[in-house]
Order: sequence, then C-alpha cells, then structure tokens
Amino acid sequence: MRLKIFSNYSPNFDPIKRHKTQIKFLIFHYTGMKRELDAIKKLTNFKSDVSCHYFIKKNGKTSVMVPDLYVAWHAGKSRWKYYKSLNRYSIGIEISNPGHNYNYKKFSKKQIQSLVNLSKILIKKYKINSKNILGHSDVAPERKKDPGEKFPWKELSKQGIGLWHSLSIQSLKKNRKIELDKVSKKIFCNNLSKIGYIMKKSENSKNRKFNNYIVKAFQRRFRQELVNGKLDKECLIISDNLAKKFS
Repeated sequence: MRLKIFSNYSPNFDPIKRHKTQIKFLIFHYTGMKRELDAIKKLTNFKSDVSCHYFIKKNGKTSVMVPDLYVAWHAGKSRWKYYKSLNRYSIGIEISNPGHNYNYKKFSKKQIQSLVNLSKILIKKYKINSKNILGHSDVAPERKKDPGEKFPWKELSKQGIGLWHSLSIQSLKKNRKIELDKVSKKIFCNNLSKIGYIMKKSENSKNRKFNNYIVKAFQRRFRQELVNGKLDKECLIISDNLAKKFS
C-alpha cells in the first residue's frame, strides 16, 4: 500500500507521549473553511489551539501535523459510550472541504483514496476496531456537523473502514416519514446507546434540543439522504440493524 506523507507540523499537542495501546479511535473531520491554505494556517498556528494528526488536501496529498503518539487537539469536548474527551484516545484526520457554512462539496476521489490508504495503515498499526471509526459529529453532535452527509461512509465500510447497516435503500424508503409511537421511540434511544451515542433521558426543552442534534448526527452518518432531526420508522429499522453490529 503506497502512501506518501509530507510533514507540516503543528505546535498544538500535549507534550507527554501516550502508549500506542491508548489509541482506540479514528475520527474524521472536514476543515469547514473557505480556503484550504487558511485551514492549514489555522491548524499550524499556536494561537488557534487546534490541530490534527493528518491533513488531506483537495488533491489527495497527505501531511502529518502531529505524530501519532502525541495527543492532538481535534475533537474538543466529546463523548462516545463511556469515553470522554476523545482527543486522548484518538487519531484525528482533517479533510479539506469548505463544509456546511461555505458551499459544502463532495469529497474528491483522490482525497478518499488517500483516506482509505491512511486509515488501513492506522487500523492495522493500532488494531482499531471498525466500531471505533467515527465522525466529529458522532462524538460532538451538539457542536459539529462534519464530516457530513456527503462523506462516503457506506463505500468506506466496504473496505473495512467504519460500520454501515446491511439494509437495502429500496426497503428502507417505504418506512420513511412514518411516525413512531412512544415505545418505538424508546427502542430507538436504546439502540443509539448501544451504538455509542449518549442521549438525555429527561424531557425538558434543553435535553430535547440536545437529543435532536444526536438524531441529526445519526442521520448524517447512516441515513444521509434526509437529515431532518425527526424520528421515523426508517431510522428505527436502521438503528435496530446497527445496534447488533455495534454491541
């Protein structure tokens, strides 16, 4: 597997090395900035307090910004299952893309091929489980949308990078926008907990808003054709299928 990696180091990382067994997750991001050069400058500026381990440019060229065994500052306040502050346990990969605020685009074929090559190397090197390959919006749903609904999770899963459901789109579409009763909503919430999302249990307005962000994160990842934050039977069926894979 050939992958040429350039160096463009960032000063934004924890100075104490971690052991390689602490690395449990890959987290994918988009840069969310108009210009690629501005994103690179931000990630390598000590005043920005952000960084990543790897940066993939529009043309597919890949740079290392923080060596793997140092904690880069890419996930921020984050949570997945019983893990908090995912920076400590993850490798963060930034992919150049203007994001939702600046004419969100499809990722280029060269970017995705570089991502596949890099991910396979890291998965093998650190024995990363497919369950633990996530997007920024998975671990910080109330703050982030990246890598977004145009990120090819389904295609990546075919190469062993992340998980996807094993259901046909034709059968799923028949259940789209069919509302759920209270029991079904509870089953959906339990499924999301098995997958790794942390939903709030009480029904005050603040928690309902937070849970809506989680539903959108789930849809951006696993029901990319319609991201509306509304529960329906299609979402429930997908969550049933995934809960068995993530358990």
